[in-house]
Amino acid sequence: MDSAPTAHTAKAAHTAHTGATEQAARTAQHTTAGHTATAAHTGAPVRPAPDGAPAPTASPAPDPLFTAVDAPAFTTRHLARLAGGTLAAVRVPHFLGPAECRAVTQALDRLPTAPYDRGRVPTRVLRFGPALNDHRLPGGVLDADRYWAQADAARTAWDRAAVRPDAVAHAMDRIGEAWGAPVGPATIGGREAFGGTVREIETGLLMHFDDINREFPDGLFDQHVIGQLAFNLYVDVPAGGGATFVWRHRWEPADEEHREAYGYRPGAVAGCRRVELPPSLGDGLLFDPAHFHAVEPNRGGGRRIAFAFFLGITTGGRLVVWS
Repeated sequence: MDSAPTAHTAKAAHTAHTGATEQAARTAQHTTAGHTATAAHTGAPVRPAPDGAPAPTASPAPDPLFTAVDAPAFTTRHLARLAGGTLAAVRVPHFLGPAECRAVTQALDRLPTAPYDRGRVPTRVLRFGPALNDHRLPGGVLDADRYWAQADAARTAWDRAAVRPDAVAHAMDRIGEAWGAPVGPATIGGREAFGGTVREIETGLLMHFDDINREFPDGLFDQHVIGQLAFNLYVDVPAGGGATFVWRHRWEPADEEHREAYGYRPGAVAGCRRVELPPSLGDGLLFDPAHFHAVEPNRGGGRRIAFAFFLGITTGGRLVVWS
């Protein structure tokens, strides 16, 4: 979501692996705020109601390999478990401090934002920076002229806005420390993909999935990506709502019966286990976006603003970034 000199380029030498202890989340428990327990949530949910309250659902059997954890830092083990499918999500509270979040949020007003086309994305979302899957032509081909023009314009705007602290560079540094190697941008024909979009989501996102290898089946990057994770960093949060839901379900052909705009109706995940991840200021969140996921509407005022990018694990063991 994305090359400013520090925000959107590969970072040099990182420190060795950062140790961290995982706190296993309690399963089958509903949590609506805070981090004392991460909800391993359930059921065949209905698309969030206008007031943001998910409909009650039945609980499938617990799955010890689909839980979410809170931890003081991301670790190599976290990334490996997420990529291997034995963990639903990892959340690091206070990944960015409150003062830094306020500074970033104030600076974001200097960035040009625009809404998605409501014909494609029916909920209200403002965003800065291009995403590759918004520039995909039929057949899984990149609309290169339009994409690179928007990527170059976004980099120029980012440099001009001088957003400090640089939340994207900070995230890449911290994740690189966990991985034990620098994190850099994915490249397409030698050109760096944009990574680090900013999105303000008001009325939620439909349930959907993200998978670069399915979106561009003939390959897109110079690197060969074999695993994909999604990263979000919340720099402003609403009074209520705005949770990310992740279901233990990956796309299958029968899901197309439940298609709705860019996403899917609730029947696609009937009976599937779910984790609920309410946002808190400064949280860093990692999960596998090939699992169906959605965002509920905000409640009670406030803004939900997050930096976001995808992390790809390559055949060479590198981590590369794009949006």
